[in-house]
Amino acid sequence: MTTVSQDKPYQDSYQCYIHGQWVSAASGQTTPVENPANGAVFSQVPDCSTEQAQAALESSQSAFDGWQDLPAIERAKYLFAMIEKLKERREQFAQLLVLEQGKTLVEARFEVDDTINYLEYSAQAARRIQGDIFPADNVNEQLFIQKVPYGVTVGLCAFNYPLALIGRKVGPALVTGNTMVLKPHEATPVTAMEFAKIIDEIGLPPGVLNIISGSGAGIGAYLVESPITKLVTVTGSIRAGQAIYKSASENITALSLELGGKASFIVMDDADIDKAAEAAVISRYANCGQVCICNELVLVHKDVAAEFTQKVIEKTKQLTVGNPMGDVNMGPSVTAQGLARIEDIVRQTVNEGATIALGGKRPPGAEFKNGNWYEPTILTGVGADMTAAKEEIFGPVMPIVEIDSYEQALEITNRRNDGLSAYLFTNNYKTFMHAAKKMEVGTIFINRQIVGYIQGYHSGHKQSGVGGEDGIYGIEGYLQKRVLYLSYDD
Repeated sequence: MTTVSQDKPYQDSYQCYIHGQWVSAASGQTTPVENPANGAVFSQVPDCSTEQAQAALESSQSAFDGWQDLPAIERAKYLFAMIEKLKERREQFAQLLVLEQGKTLVEARFEVDDTINYLEYSAQAARRIQGDIFPADNVNEQLFIQKVPYGVTVGLCAFNYPLALIGRKVGPALVTGNTMVLKPHEATPVTAMEFAKIIDEIGLPPGVLNIISGSGAGIGAYLVESPITKLVTVTGSIRAGQAIYKSASENITALSLELGGKASFIVMDDADIDKAAEAAVISRYANCGQVCICNELVLVHKDVAAEFTQKVIEKTKQLTVGNPMGDVNMGPSVTAQGLARIEDIVRQTVNEGATIALGGKRPPGAEFKNGNWYEPTILTGVGADMTAAKEEIFGPVMPIVEIDSYEQALEITNRRNDGLSAYLFTNNYKTFMHAAKKMEVGTIFINRQIVGYIQGYHSGHKQSGVGGEDGIYGIEGYLQKRVLYLSYDD
């Protein structure tokens, strides 16, 4: 494996990491990786075959017994070693994230720090994995419920957080005694290959974590369908989750699916409008709108709609777009396909009667000629049945719908088939207590902007997924229960 030079945070080409060895694609074929800011190919990764995916699975299977036999605190030591390496290479990984994913350097540094926090939380959980003891119904009996690892797990990552999703999956999987085959998204695989260097350097036992690259429809599907795989953890779209659900059904493989959604951002007439407007902008344009829990649809009460909309427009105008390595607020979208979809949603919504109040096009200037650029955009006059109000945008477009009441906002939110998150700005405690009971989503942000605490829980309702990640519940998602009925004599 070639060493990264001092003048750039990446290599021109990479190999996959299987059973502690660097491996090229059996076919010799590679996948080019583009910089979304200019469309230039800056690296390439192997396009692994299903035979190599099988080798990775068998490697993780062979490593499982020895890994689960290690005390959890010994497994945690490897996670702490990963953390130290990430701290040493914080700036390298941050710059790599900018080049590969397009997020700003500030956001990229936060992502490296979040990854460290994910791994640290998992490592610290090593002494907190708990079972249960219940009273038995007969004398000289004991009832135990023990929590044990699944075995070989498969981690499939999305392109919006190439490093943080590794920490979010690898940490809990490994500390609980599972082994893992990890496949990054084909648009952002270089970060994962650099992370593979870390696991090689710290001496993680071969097979405990294998990292391979390739297409989701190819080796991704193969990994999910394999009888070796006992748990699949996925961050991705609803469409991808549905395909994975079907593929896993043959072996009834356990699933943890963190899928898409379209978060309502509800602003009531008694809300703090300044606070709501600022939160709406931050929660929409973070990571160029490519966050599954982003503000996807503003539902603002008609009595405060004009004031709120004007303040949102003013705050959005202050956002700077440009070279994500520089001092800017927003970079490009990750993929050209994603950009084309954003443009199509805006076009359709305008044709349906909405108005572009701000943005709505590629930024002017030579620096934006190439790459996946789109201005921070606000659509007004949007109806609840228009395209931008129904489709997950996953980009820097904020549709604003005026509502008559909280009940209407709740109906618009709950009639969707997905249910990942929502925002609610109100000072009426009865309203937010009602939402806590009736709003059909996994997370509700009440009077605050987007956030995700390590000790919290990230899960979706309905088509937004099953299972979840983070916190104690996320750790438990990598453990299955084993019940012991013990009879003994005096």
